Amino acid sequence: MKSVQFLLAFALLALASTFASASDPSPLQDICVATNNLKDGVFVNGKFCKDPKLAKPEDFSFCGLDKPGNTENMLGFNVTTVNVEQIPGLNTLGISAVRIDFAPYGQNPPHTHPRATEILTVLEGTLYVGFVTSNQLNNTLIAKVLNRGDVFVFPIGLIHFQFNIGKTNAVAISALSSQNPGVITIATSVFGADPAINPDFLARAFQLDVNVVKSLQKKFWMNS
Repeated sequence: MKSVQFLLAFALLALASTFASASDPSPLQDICVATNNLKDGVFVNGKFCKDPKLAKPEDFSFCGLDKPGNTENMLGFNVTTVNVEQIPGLNTLGISAVRIDFAPYGQNPPHTHPRATEILTVLEGTLYVGFVTSNQLNNTLIAKVLNRGDVFVFPIGLIHFQFNIGKTNAVAISALSSQNPGVITIATSVFGADPAINPDFLARAFQLDVNVVKSLQKKFWMNS
C-alpha cells in the first residue's frame, strides 16, 4: 500500500513540473544585494554550476522521504524538505518537494512560499487545508477537508495552512514550483522578528493590547 501511495505522490511531482516556468528563474534568495566588487560576489541567482561532465547519480537523488518526521513539538508537525540543498541536480530546474507529517491535531500554521506554487497530496489521514486570497479579492478563505488521495493547490505567495483534524497521524507530500521555494511563517515572522518589531506598532496593526503583543513576542523568542 505504501509503495502505491508514493508512486501516486511522485506521479504528482511529474505533473507539477508544468509549474516550473511560472517561478524560477525569478529570485531564488530572499535578498540579493548587488556588488561591483567581484571578490565579494559569493552568490548567483541560484547556485553555481559544476562541470556537467562531473555529474553523478547522487547529484539527482535523495533517500528517506518514506521515513516519518519527528512531530514531537509545539505544533505537532514536521517538514522533510527536498530542494536544491538536498538534490544539487535540481539547480535551475524550478521544482522541489516536501513531506509533511502531522501528529493528531497537528498543524502547519499559516505561512507563504514567496517563490512557489504548491500542490499537495494526502497520503494518510484527514487534513483541513486552505488559503486566503489577497486584499484585491477581499481576503476570501478557500478551504476544504482532504482525505487520502485528495489533491489541493496553494497559489504562489498566498497565505495557507494545513491542519490534521483526525485522531491518527497524517502524511502529505507536496511539489513546489521552485528549486528553493522559501517559507514565511506569519506569526513567527511578525512576533519573532530579530530585532523585535515595535510592540506599539504591532498592537495598533493587529488591534491588540500592547501587553498581549509583548507576551506573544516573548513566547516566540523563547521558542526560537
